[in-house]
Amino acid sequence: MLEVLSSGLLAQGPRTAALEAKFAEVCGTRYAVATSSGTTALHISLLAHGIGPGDEVITSAFTFFASISSIMYTGAKPVFVDVEEDNFNIDPYQIEAAITPKTKAIMPVHLYGYPCEMDKILEIATQYGLIVIEDAAQAIGARFKNQPVGSFGTGCFSLYATKNVMSGEGGMITTNDDKFNQLCRMIRNHGMQQRYYHDILGYNFRMSDIHAAIGLAQIGRLEWFSDRRQSNASYFNQQIKSVITPKVKEGYTHAWHQFTIRVPHHRDEAIKQLNDAEIGTGVFYPVPAYRQKPVSHLELGDIHLPITERMVNEVISIPVHPLLSQDDLNTIVTEVNKL
Repeated sequence: MLEVLSSGLLAQGPRTAALEAKFAEVCGTRYAVATSSGTTALHISLLAHGIGPGDEVITSAFTFFASISSIMYTGAKPVFVDVEEDNFNIDPYQIEAAITPKTKAIMPVHLYGYPCEMDKILEIATQYGLIVIEDAAQAIGARFKNQPVGSFGTGCFSLYATKNVMSGEGGMITTNDDKFNQLCRMIRNHGMQQRYYHDILGYNFRMSDIHAAIGLAQIGRLEWFSDRRQSNASYFNQQIKSVITPKVKEGYTHAWHQFTIRVPHHRDEAIKQLNDAEIGTGVFYPVPAYRQKPVSHLELGDIHLPITERMVNEVISIPVHPLLSQDDLNTIVTEVNKL
């Protein structure tokens, strides 16, 4: 980063290109396109796939709202599907019932870093001719049947400051498609291929070389970050007995962006008890996406997705980050087991 500052060339440039190349390598794709955020990565991908007014995109009801707002930015309508109780991800066996003649895409969300069941989702997408856009914002390093997330369809990642690999602010699109790659690059840069010649209506969704330099340093440590998170999560799953802990099925590699426990009763009291013991907590997310105010005008009808509505009242995320010491881990286990 200091080298970038010293050079005086701060805008999108060689560091951004280097981060794109490294990201594509990690995700097993031909291309990666850096953007200004994970949200703009989703927005660009939807636009580049031609999704717009009158279209519908099927996605999870239990996710950060950027998954939904990015769909709404295009003029398309989000269609919500319930999640699976044991992993918080979209239930692939409920997707088919949500498909209509207006459906253009499925956006599975690899929530907390756990991969969705991509073979079933791809089977449905192929059968109905639908696009798959993976919201992998929290899931760099995750794998489904040993294939990296972000390589099944169009992948969208976030490099926000809290992510497993971060650049402060930033996002990334992964793809194997030549034309789609070029179109995403045009959309993020005012619709230009040649400077000052605007071929399409685009946006200023670029990443700076300052952010890319941070991302390059971070992605170089991904293996160590991932190993530590895996170890910490394994210890919690072995030692925590008082609450429901996340389980990982065979063939799935969890990135452990969050370690999320479930407390079926008195969650607020549980959070206070942990916070009083100086254990950091987070609730991701307290409101189903379809009950957020910005979607109220969409005439979604009376949606009731029982698992989502239970999860928003039960989930608590506890620290799982790489810098936890063994003493930290022991303290977290002790305090959680008091719940």
